[in-house]
Amino acid sequence: MTMRETWVVGAASNRFGKMKESAREAATRVSMEAIRSSGLEPKDIGHTFVSNAFGISEHQAHVGPLINGGLGIPEVPSATIESACSSSSAALHEAFVHVAGGFEDAVLVVGAEKLSHLDTLAATSYFAIGADYPFESKNGATFPGLYATLATAYEHTFPTRPEMLGAIAIKAHANGARNPHAHFQKEITMETYLNSPMIASPLRLYDCCPFSDGAAAVVVASKEFMKKPAQEPLVIRASVRTGSITEMQDRPDLLGLPSTRAAAAKAFRQAHMEPKDIDFLEVHDCFTIAEILALEDMGFFPRGTAGKESLEGVTTRDGKLPVNPSGGLKAKGHPVSASGASQVVEVFEQVNGLAKSRAVPKNDVALTHNVGATGGSCSVHIFSRR
Repeated sequence: MTMRETWVVGAASNRFGKMKESAREAATRVSMEAIRSSGLEPKDIGHTFVSNAFGISEHQAHVGPLINGGLGIPEVPSATIESACSSSSAALHEAFVHVAGGFEDAVLVVGAEKLSHLDTLAATSYFAIGADYPFESKNGATFPGLYATLATAYEHTFPTRPEMLGAIAIKAHANGARNPHAHFQKEITMETYLNSPMIASPLRLYDCCPFSDGAAAVVVASKEFMKKPAQEPLVIRASVRTGSITEMQDRPDLLGLPSTRAAAAKAFRQAHMEPKDIDFLEVHDCFTIAEILALEDMGFFPRGTAGKESLEGVTTRDGKLPVNPSGGLKAKGHPVSASGASQVVEVFEQVNGLAKSRAVPKNDVALTHNVGATGGSCSVHIFSRR
């Protein structure tokens, strides 16, 4: 079957952090903003894919039809897509399949989350259900602890200085300070990083992303349907999802995420590209070590070198390979189900000249990488200009 050329034609996000409104209300609002930014109307949307992994914390499931009702299209079908932290990227893949396959002309993807009304223990407990509950969470493993395990394995194999992780945190906060959507909009110094408390050795406070509320939405449509796009569209060159063994104790090694390796390799084949063709990327940096692993897993740097390259400034906004100009999960924030869609919002804003002071030098081709939990799920998308 011949696939249709598929575009991202609209995108919107609120500011991540602490929301007064519910996830449902925020999702409806940013969805309308995304639709309007595309030049379309809600009546043009043929399907919605909604991600709200922890909606139960607000005593609300089946949120898709409620969002559709708020948009004035209650008759449009909706599906809720849950894939832990990669939920809205998984939803984007479903949208791509529907449009590229000719099932719909225009589709909405929206992710939203609200956890700020919970105490820290309750919020941490919700996050922990994304891991293997009987083997990991029930026995006291948290995501800081699980990623600290990956960081420890990495440090035992490759020379790794704290300053390498610190450089990633500093870069994230510098970019977040320029992003009106970011949870944290304040720069930090290496001294601040090194003096921050240890959360799960070797990860310090500033190695860890925050709990965030937030919502982000994108509109996906076929080239044929978009006669006169309101803004420069993103051509979806690759849309790939993979999985891997969830339990870390059963993996062949802890020096990366198997699902990332598989997803990136398949995405580059699908797009007929190589890592050198990517101008900038948004990667899943829930912890600073996750950014190092992602860059090496996807082939941007040889194994054991991404920390050194980061310390030398290669991944800064004006470096050779800008990584997370949005501030990433680390500074922009991590409202679980909205994170994947927000990565695409960043690409859309970069390409359309909306990134302003955080604009990267070259933005013709971009990659987004979004992981569920510790890699049980992974989504990689590659975008380009027309």
